[in-house]
Amino acid sequence: MTNQANLHQSDRKESFLKSLVDFTKNHHAVYWSGGLSSFLEEILPSDPQGVARSSHQYMWDMIRWMSSEDENGAFRCRLFDEELFGIDESIARVVDYFKAASAGSEVGRRLLLLLGPPSGGKSTLVILLKRGLEEYSFTDAGAIYAVKGCPVHESPLHLIPHSLRASFRETYGVEIKGEVCPHCRSRLESEYSGDFMKMPVERLFISEAGRVGIGTYAPHDPTTADLADLVGSVDLSKVAEYGDEGDPRAWSWSGAVYAASRGLLEMIEILKVKREFLYLLLTLTQEKNVKVSRFPLIYLDETILAHTNLAEFRRFLQESENEALLDRMVIIQVPYTLNYKDEARIYKKLISSAAPAFREVHLDPHTLHAAAVFAILTRLHESEEKEFELSKKVRLYGNEEVEGYAHADVERMKQKTPDEGLAGISPRFVINALSNAIIQSNVKSLTTMDVLLAIKDAIENDARIDPKKKRKWVDYLVLARKDFYNRWVKEDVHKALFVSFEQEAQDLLDKYLDEVEAMLDNRQIKDPITNEERKPDERFLRAVEEKIHISDSGKQSFRQEVVRKAMGAYKRGEKFTLDSHAQLHNAVQQYLFEQRRDVLRLVSSSTRPDEEVKQKISVVEKRLVDEYGYDSHSAREALNYVTTLMAQE
Repeated sequence: MTNQANLHQSDRKESFLKSLVDFTKNHHAVYWSGGLSSFLEEILPSDPQGVARSSHQYMWDMIRWMSSEDENGAFRCRLFDEELFGIDESIARVVDYFKAASAGSEVGRRLLLLLGPPSGGKSTLVILLKRGLEEYSFTDAGAIYAVKGCPVHESPLHLIPHSLRASFRETYGVEIKGEVCPHCRSRLESEYSGDFMKMPVERLFISEAGRVGIGTYAPHDPTTADLADLVGSVDLSKVAEYGDEGDPRAWSWSGAVYAASRGLLEMIEILKVKREFLYLLLTLTQEKNVKVSRFPLIYLDETILAHTNLAEFRRFLQESENEALLDRMVIIQVPYTLNYKDEARIYKKLISSAAPAFREVHLDPHTLHAAAVFAILTRLHESEEKEFELSKKVRLYGNEEVEGYAHADVERMKQKTPDEGLAGISPRFVINALSNAIIQSNVKSLTTMDVLLAIKDAIENDARIDPKKKRKWVDYLVLARKDFYNRWVKEDVHKALFVSFEQEAQDLLDKYLDEVEAMLDNRQIKDPITNEERKPDERFLRAVEEKIHISDSGKQSFRQEVVRKAMGAYKRGEKFTLDSHAQLHNAVQQYLFEQRRDVLRLVSSSTRPDEEVKQKISVVEKRLVDEYGYDSHSAREALNYVTTLMAQE
């Protein structure tokens, strides 16, 4: 490892340690406990709105605490920034749900269902919300209090008698919602003789592992699933102690809905459960209570966030008796991203969490993007309309400029095919193919072509994919290579080669300017070698201009613009260089590249190049490594590949 690399690693360690210290300062939490009387005197007066907030309000406060607001008033939640890519629209809809629910709208009385394909980000989104709740509960803003020892972590305000709640509202300006749970009601009578002011209260810290404020339910075999997993059952070991199965202290309060009280309940693959489970959950969402045998209604305030896949949802839709259930759900689609740049970020994240042996393998700078383009192609609908050809569509969805298209066209395409992204290759498929390529090749460097071939092999050997789809997907790999990778790698080599011939490029620019000025002035040019006068070289001018698609009708205005900029530089005492005109810079770069194809061909030629050529090629390779993200192996492969492409042109 070089000294510079050691320095960077040291800086990263120092930055991380500082972030740990900052995190500790920002999340310093003070535990508090005392009787209800102390709570009403010490805690409630400072923030009655915060004490009385519902689970939806708490979720919304957490999201706002985790967010920053941009110039358009939109929230950007740092909770998702480093983990979820390309599903901003879905995230925004989830945020809007909590915003509306926290305001007391009917949305809060609906179960939130995330719907999408496997590996699309549904589970990750829920996990991040859970982690956000845990983190938020350790801050001053996220302080939350509960009756100590209560199995449902209920609000201490539930202890206030109904006859006094109107007075409480007038005093503190907040409404008390909810009833004392059967367990606390029994304790109140048996342990405190009904003196609710003595009931103990404590500050709560949300913890999924501790089953406090977060509950998770994953369905087992639907035929053997038991509601007890959600709402508990009689604890026979305690019946003998309390003498009655109807005593709440003899009830097992281990159900997921009790763990999630005051926070979030995650229901995994919810549509696999029995219908009675769904009715219980939807009643809990709408009425905020559950009914179990031997007890009155149990008040529970929690957000229920479920997710499922498309196959389960379509089966659910086919059953007419489920219509009433659908009306009580808010369904948010979480499709695969259609932006290949965001898709590549997903791959990078997945690789960063892989084993060190995988992370240490060098990938050339276009590997992940080319694989991502292929993945996006499998998620798109092919259109008969010529203007919607797939390559352009991928570029538009990737926020690239495409001649003849505007932002409105992208929105029109999305509206016309709203279910794009709900099927196709998952990120896991690509990462698995990449992993196999690393394992089988046992090398420390992979090129884009290596990975595309690995994906092709994965497609052909996957028995789940039908032959027709296999052929189509292999065609998409070819399209990703021809329309994207070829362009990217040629641009890299163009730029690297261009610097190696920088003086020649400047000479070309000067020649172009001389020819243009003579053309516009309608004068002859003296040949520097023969001293003979000749007309301006129109063929040369057009050869340069056509590289950037300057039409014959538009050449005059383009040339006049170049001359104006050159005169402006001259008046300022500056030299007119390649950096003075971006379009012309690009044109000269491409023209020079065409003129120097022979140099590149020598890279793979059997003819031994001379020292000057070898030196120039060495400079190109070094520049690819130093500035474009290649290593020595992939740089050499890129040069060979571009040389092959030129031979085919």
